[in-house]
Order: sequence, then C-alpha cells, then structure tokens
Amino acid sequence: MESSVESASGSPSLIRGMGLGTATALNMIDMIGVGPFITMPLIVSAMGGPQAIVGWLLGALFAACDGLVWAELGAAMPGSGGSYRYLREIYGRQKWGKLISFLFIWQLSFSAPLSIATGCIGLAGYAAYYWPGLETVYSAHDAALHIPWAGSLQMSWVVSPATGLAVAICMLTVLLLYRRITAIGRMSKLLWLGVMGTIGWIIFAGLTHFNAARAFDFPPGAFTMSRGFLTGLGGAMLIAAYDYWGYYNVCFLGDEIKDPGRNIPRALLLSILFVAGLYMMMNICILAVVPWREMVQVGQNNNGLYVVSLFMQRIYGTAAARTVTALVMWTAFASVFSLMLGYSRVPYAAARDGNYFRAFAQVHPEYRFPYVSLLALGGVAAAFCFLRLKDAIAALVVIRILLQFLVQAIGVIVLRIRRPEMPRPFRMWLYPLPALAAAAGFIFILINRQNAMKEVRYAAVILLAGLTIYMVRAWRGKEWPFNAAGSVVAEGA
Repeated sequence: MESSVESASGSPSLIRGMGLGTATALNMIDMIGVGPFITMPLIVSAMGGPQAIVGWLLGALFAACDGLVWAELGAAMPGSGGSYRYLREIYGRQKWGKLISFLFIWQLSFSAPLSIATGCIGLAGYAAYYWPGLETVYSAHDAALHIPWAGSLQMSWVVSPATGLAVAICMLTVLLLYRRITAIGRMSKLLWLGVMGTIGWIIFAGLTHFNAARAFDFPPGAFTMSRGFLTGLGGAMLIAAYDYWGYYNVCFLGDEIKDPGRNIPRALLLSILFVAGLYMMMNICILAVVPWREMVQVGQNNNGLYVVSLFMQRIYGTAAARTVTALVMWTAFASVFSLMLGYSRVPYAAARDGNYFRAFAQVHPEYRFPYVSLLALGGVAAAFCFLRLKDAIAALVVIRILLQFLVQAIGVIVLRIRRPEMPRPFRMWLYPLPALAAAAGFIFILINRQNAMKEVRYAAVILLAGLTIYMVRAWRGKEWPFNAAGSVVAEGA
C-alpha cells in the first residue's frame, strides 16, 4: 500500500514513494545532466589548459562541504520545499525567516528555470552534431539598461533552430511529469541506467586510448600563482559548481522520500561521491584524446561544444560518435526531467504556508502533484532557452550563490546556536568547518572572475524586486514588519 503525507485540510497529499535507490538515482542524473559534456571546453578555456583539473577538484571539495550543510538541514527538516523550509526555520518563521524564505522562492522563479533551460540548450547543442544547421543564428540581440550608481544591466539573446528545439524539449518534459510520483520513480531508474552507461563507455574508451602526454600537456606557467591564474580559477570554479550542483535535489522532495532522516543524507552524500569520481576520470580521459587547445577555441566561440562526440569520433569513428551523441542527449534530458520534478515542489510548499502566490498550492485532484507550479516553471524555462549557454550558466550560479547558498551555509550555524535542542538525525562532520569552507568558496567564485559584476547586478535587481513585492504583500496582509506586535507571539514556533 502507498504511504502518503497526511493533509490536515483533507486536500490531496503527496506520496512517500521514493526509497534510497530512487532518490540517489534522481540526484545523480540531476548532477550529471549535460553539464560535464558541454561545459568542458568552457572550463578549459577559462583556465587556459589542462590545469582546469584544479577547478574540478576544488568544485568537488566545495560540493562535499556544502553537501554536509544540506544533509544536516534535510534530515532535520524533511519536507517539500528544501531551502524554503530551512531558511524559514533558521531565521524565524514570522519575522526575518518569512522575508528570507520568500526571497528564496522569488529568486528560484528565475534560477530554477535558468537551470532547466541550460539543460535544454545543452541537449539542443549536442543535436547540432547530427544537424549542424541547428546552430544557424537567425537573430541575435544585445541590450543594456543603465542603472544609476550600479552600472549597466546587460542582456543578450539568440534565435536559431536550436532555440526552438530547446523550447520543445522543455514542453515535452512538462508533459512527461504530468503524472503520479510512483510512476516517475520507475522512470528515473531507467534514465539513470542511460546516464551510467554513457559515462562508463566514455571512461572505457579514454582509458584504452590514453595519451598521458596529451592529457597533461600543461602550458608554461600553468600553475603560477598570479592574478590571471586566480581569475581563471574563479571562472572555472563557477562552471564546476554548475556541473556538480544537483546533489541537493532530494531535499526538495522530502515529503516524497521514505525514511527521510536516513535516506536524504545518504542519497545526497553518495551521489556527490560517485559523481565526483566519475567526473574526474571522464574529464582526464577526454583530455587524453582531444587536444586542449582545440577545446579553448571551441569554448571561446561558444559553438560546437559537443566535445564528447568529437572524442568518440577520433577513437571509433562516425558511427560511435553518433551513438554517444544520442546517449548524451538522453543524459541531458534525464537532468532536465529531474530538475523540473524537484523545483516544481518548492513554490508549492511556500504557497501552502501562505508565503507565496496562492495558485501554486494547488494539487492535481487525481495524480496528486503540484500542477500549477509545474506548468509555471516549464513556461519560464522555455523563455530562458533564448539565452546563450555561457550567459545562462553564469547568471544561474551567481543568483543562486548570493540569494540562497551563502545565507544557508551561514544559516546552519545560526540554527545550531538558536535551536540546539532541535532533533538532528544527521549532524555535519567536523562542524562548523564545512559550512565556513563552502561560504568561502562561494565568495571566491563571486569576486574572482572576468566581468564579475555583470551577474551580480542581475542578482541585485532580483533582490530589490523581491523586497518590493514582499513589502507590498505584507502591508496589504498586515504581516511583519507592518504588524510586528502580532508576530512576536508566533516567533520561534
């Protein structure tokens, strides 16, 4: 018999239908996705050579540190919503926590569709190996809006056949997710097999055709500690952060995980361990076959990013390249599938608390999933498919770091201080060092990049718009801070 989360109001509730295997599979396909297959030229270009491996290593280290933050919070507060639930409890439900958790949901209205759009754009990019005409640009526009005291807010978008394909992929994913969670659990395991098969083939091909001289062909001064090295490292770590992100996806599905106090930390940490090992092996194997100087040129042009297809073509020929291209597209779709599933539950959780727009709380009467949230997420993601991949990744990572990851990494320490008695089925190892290391890594990524302020301005505009909307809603509803006296009683509840 299916177990489910009871609803006090008697409305349809979510189903606890995912065990450790399904949760880990969803996390892994979310983490892998199209990221490492299409961003490798970008990260090698940022570092200027195979020393890009430093970016992947540090990315894995900071993913593990931040993963311990998520593991403690996810086990202590299992439920739909993830960071929304954690930030609200950390900073106080009726005062600062209400504001910060609202701002998290607000930024997620931009960052979650950006994340989904990058997967769709990447999938369409690999399809261009079959049909090069997909990369034909019909129209490209650059725009800038001057903001007093802050500089220019720059934006660019492109229209091509690949754009149309990316939008179609987004809509197909919505259609497939329009069903019960138990059916999705079975589907996720099938997708996971495709992902693991693709990675395994790439690693096998690389190891059996390994050229160490090519893989470790470092340019002169590759590891010289200079401003240029640090700037390149910051850019590489930004892309590595994007590639590793997804380890927290299980936290957004807390109401649908069996035995969440044990399975959330296990699924999260296992997925980081497995994926980090796979990434390192795969990237070194590709560098041993495809010269890094070719990747730098591809990364700078932002076209022809299907490096794995070229890798297989050089080893086994065109037929193998076409096969692996199809598998990478399968993997990319699996990631889009997992992302849209997890993120669609977050606005739903906030709306049920009355801290977001009411329509997002609606659950499908038959299939019992938050269908309004799913449809809205898919629509915005389709619009973001018109962005360039490099711009979409940078905007996503910076917005998420500033408006979510930093406040959460510090928040796990704040919660230990404010509520030491809170049950914690999993406690962070070496507390508080992982949380502090994660925060330091995020700050490094923000400030050590070329044109670093471009995406920071995006985040600032989103923050100011969210503050305005929250204050208007709070004033109309006579909530904190406009009804501070009434909220003190509930504070800390």
